[in-house]
Amino acid sequence: IPNRNRGCSLGLVGTKRARQRSRSVREDWFAWLPNEMDHLFDATRGELESSNVILSIALDGTISYWEQRKFEQAKECSIVFADLFDRLAIRLCLVIRTIKEHGSHFGTLPNVTPLSSSNFRGATAQKISTMSGLLAKLVFSGRTRFFHKLNSIEEIIGELQTEARAIVTDVADRNPAFPDHAWRELEVLGYDLNSCVGETTVILKSFFCALPPEELEPFRRKLVSLVPDLRSADPERK
Repeated sequence: IPNRNRGCSLGLVGTKRARQRSRSVREDWFAWLPNEMDHLFDATRGELESSNVILSIALDGTISYWEQRKFEQAKECSIVFADLFDRLAIRLCLVIRTIKEHGSHFGTLPNVTPLSSSNFRGATAQKISTMSGLLAKLVFSGRTRFFHKLNSIEEIIGELQTEARAIVTDVADRNPAFPDHAWRELEVLGYDLNSCVGETTVILKSFFCALPPEELEPFRRKLVSLVPDLRSADPERK
């Protein structure tokens, strides 16, 4: 959790941070952020985590009905789950898109670590993360590695959406029951999307650690325009 010390002005902190840039993603995660950056990071993180909690509740309800063999209720809950899954997936991709576009335009590059397949449970996510991690270690470096990781997370999210929607559509077409493994597959997809939330949050924190103070406002404007629920993080609306 970022240190909450608010004592320095943004400009002075930017100068200080430029001299004391974190050397690793782990150091970034525990690094202090200036007030305005910290507020935007917390707002974005909170929005993603809230959506993730709601998704988890819907998944728990779906699994609970399935375990009780209440298949019609389970089907109804699974449809809600799929809608919430898409909602969170889209928000994640919008945050990633904002980071990519800003990094590409301004050349702002944070520390980054390769994706690890151990953070995922599904075959598709593991396959993509394994290939991404190998390329990051053996081929890519610096700028290319950063954008490659963002693209890989987006690819995983897209595949997870496709798989979730296919399972729920199949469930809705079956009467009355559906193979037990299908319900467990939804659980795996939820787990892997949660991993994407974690990966994106860590990247965002490192991104803020690398972001010069003068770039904060254009980044904020772009992010808020794509994710309207973050308007509370816009100082002009206070």
